[in-house]
Amino acid sequence: MTAKTKINLQDLYEIDDYLWIQETVKLLKEKQFNELDLENLIEELEDLGNEKKHRVRSLLEQIIRHLLLLEYWDSEYERNANHWEAEVIGFRNQLNDRMTSNFYKYLETDLHSIYQNALRYAKRKSKLNNLPSECPYNIDQLLDEDWFPKQ
Repeated sequence: MTAKTKINLQDLYEIDDYLWIQETVKLLKEKQFNELDLENLIEELEDLGNEKKHRVRSLLEQIIRHLLLLEYWDSEYERNANHWEAEVIGFRNQLNDRMTSNFYKYLETDLHSIYQNALRYAKRKSKLNNLPSECPYNIDQLLDEDWFPKQ
């Protein structure tokens, strides 16, 4: 490939990013590293990492939301407990499938912020004012497939 082809690869990124990915993978497999569109490749890899972090963060927030509703929304417990527990199991399965030691550290470090988002949601949904201002769960409880708060 020539410098002109690299420009075409950059143009392709603007026109059809999926086709750009296919062409980039092809170049990587063929070990044609000098022909890569490095600027856009770096941007895509950074976006991919951020997307994965956002996904695990979102899953943990969903777990916390449902645990709060399960533990504190007494008037809806009988009607919704099975649903909330099933949701927690589903979100835990998805999160644990994606979990790495780096994601664990990230979630543990950001637990306060994640909890605040979940708390805002749970307060709005339930209209409860008895929800704790700080997260009552630790990261190991949140990820434990079998752990649920006592009712």
